[in-house]
Amino acid sequence: MNERMTMPAAQGIAAAACGYLTIDLGAICRNYLKLAEVLAPAKAAAVVKADAYGLGAPPVAEALYKAGCRDFFVAHFMEVAAVRPVLSDNAVLYVLNGLQPGNELACAAAGVVPVLNSLEQLRRWSAAAHGLGKRLPAALQFDTGMSRLGFSPAEQVQLKSELADHELVDIRFIMSHLASADEVESEQNDQQLAEMQRIAKEFPDLPVCFANSNGIFLGQSYHGYMARPGIALYGGNPMGAAANPMEPVVGLKIAVIQTRTVPAGTKVGYGATFVAPREMRLATIAAGYADGLPRSLSDRGAVYFGDHRLPIVGRVSMDSMTVDISALPEEALTLGSLVEMIGPHQTLDDLAQAAGTISYEVLTSLGQRYERQYL
Repeated sequence: MNERMTMPAAQGIAAAACGYLTIDLGAICRNYLKLAEVLAPAKAAAVVKADAYGLGAPPVAEALYKAGCRDFFVAHFMEVAAVRPVLSDNAVLYVLNGLQPGNELACAAAGVVPVLNSLEQLRRWSAAAHGLGKRLPAALQFDTGMSRLGFSPAEQVQLKSELADHELVDIRFIMSHLASADEVESEQNDQQLAEMQRIAKEFPDLPVCFANSNGIFLGQSYHGYMARPGIALYGGNPMGAAANPMEPVVGLKIAVIQTRTVPAGTKVGYGATFVAPREMRLATIAAGYADGLPRSLSDRGAVYFGDHRLPIVGRVSMDSMTVDISALPEEALTLGSLVEMIGPHQTLDDLAQAAGTISYEVLTSLGQRYERQYL
């Protein structure tokens, strides 16, 4: 079949978008069910922070709820507003970063569970509970070696002595976060597990929530009573260098704006970082770093048309980039043709590796100028 017939032209993209971003909600749900199977009998929650890693928190959360998920994590309390309306009352929302001062009463009114990371957050949540005259749920996070969030080892002694004063705080579980779970052989994994187990002995009546996406595949000792997968739900590889067990979720095709033939010696892009070594045919495509395609892809990344790899030449611009189409038949690409940025020939992790970054950053950076299609 002619390659021009295998990819639709972009003229029909709604709202004159620069390309198509497809988000497979079915794949997200199948990924969730696969993780839940690996975790059983532990529970599988879902991390839908940062607008479900840039893919749209409302449709993603709604689909995951229908797939059986009942526990959802966001990072900031402001993110609750997008997720809560699409979930039934038996779904529980947790705020990983806890609460900024002044948000306690609104959080209590919304029935949201804050993850408390410090004595100050605990005291403020306790004061809100006393002011309302009722018990309020919370989780406690401990720093087991990442030095990012949670009660430090020095604070743990004070925490234990204070807990009796906060009898209206209903602590549901204790938790921590793995820093190096994407590196299976990292000694830090075992070190953090040992520290989490030590803390659990200090709070023997509370269940443990520990594993992230990568941690789920480190073994049952990391699972606790509930795990919090994020990137694995969205098709990112939770296995480091090993084969990805998750289904791909996103596809991205970019529209061609213009094609041209240039002679040898032609400078391409900002700063003239690429000079054509021979006569070349080039295509300018309609997305750049404002659309979540990192500038670091300049002169090193690629797109695909059919099975043909088309290298990016010159610097990635804010709204466009240039690719070498010399390997394609004449007239294979015209105004409105689509090239593959993420798809069967180049996975999300492949693109991230080419950009020298991680799949999380690519996903959460994808902009709003694509026509989004939920499958």
